[in-house]
Amino acid sequence: MGEKTEKTEKTEKTTTERAGTAGPSPARRLVGGLLRNFRERSGMSRKDVAGRLLVSESLAGAYERAERIPTSNYLVDADAVLDARGALKACIPLMEEEKYPPTFVGWVRLQKTAASISGYETMVFPGLLQTEDYIRALYEERVPQLADDVIEKNVVARLERQAVLSRTPPPMIGYVIEESVLKRPIGGREVLRKQLLHVLECVRSRHHLKVQVLPTETREHAGMSGPVQLLSTSEGRNFAYEAGQISGRLISKPQEVNQLIDRFGALRAQALTPRESADLIERMAGQL
Repeated sequence: MGEKTEKTEKTEKTTTERAGTAGPSPARRLVGGLLRNFRERSGMSRKDVAGRLLVSESLAGAYERAERIPTSNYLVDADAVLDARGALKACIPLMEEEKYPPTFVGWVRLQKTAASISGYETMVFPGLLQTEDYIRALYEERVPQLADDVIEKNVVARLERQAVLSRTPPPMIGYVIEESVLKRPIGGREVLRKQLLHVLECVRSRHHLKVQVLPTETREHAGMSGPVQLLSTSEGRNFAYEAGQISGRLISKPQEVNQLIDRFGALRAQALTPRESADLIERMAGQL
């Protein structure tokens, strides 16, 4: 459980005000009811629980009323504080299915325990490295337009996935991104500047993370078929995920995955080194 920031408080308030235009699902109502019942059984007030779990009272209430989807960390912590004996932790898969498209849930679950994560991005920064403002700007630009509560749900879900960066033990993470991504002002120049600085901070503070930039002027380019996302499990199994315009696809066939692994290896060889990439990112941030 981490300390709640003023920005998080603001996001929580905004999200609670916007939530629930379509009504909560049965699964969300079930989990909200369990949170309320276990709290009442413990004799704790909502304010007490919020204080113990380091969230705002309004957010704790929104979870109980099924207006918001509880994060995995919240369910784990609430399970311990409310002595739910695993009942709340067992709800995590249900809530994951609320947060992500059916074709993406499997990938999210694999990422949580992956030994290594890698990817090549052509249009945007990797999701695990995106700032909150950058994420929100991406969803606000979606076509067709998304409702405010759907945007907030997606922002919170993507931020939650970033916990894998500070997991113990950490996975080895490597990304190759197109140089044009560093110049695309998603959300405006200031959002882009902060995004660039965020990536710099991530690579400088996490030795298990490497980011390489593929220059636009490179003549040899192994990634003309589009983005690639890869991971390996601790048991040595390899998976890939292919994002589509409408839906994505989890790839597990060894022959297909191995082709993508080879392609990603070629991209890393064609890209700038991690140090050269960091220098380029820093220069571009300084120009904004």
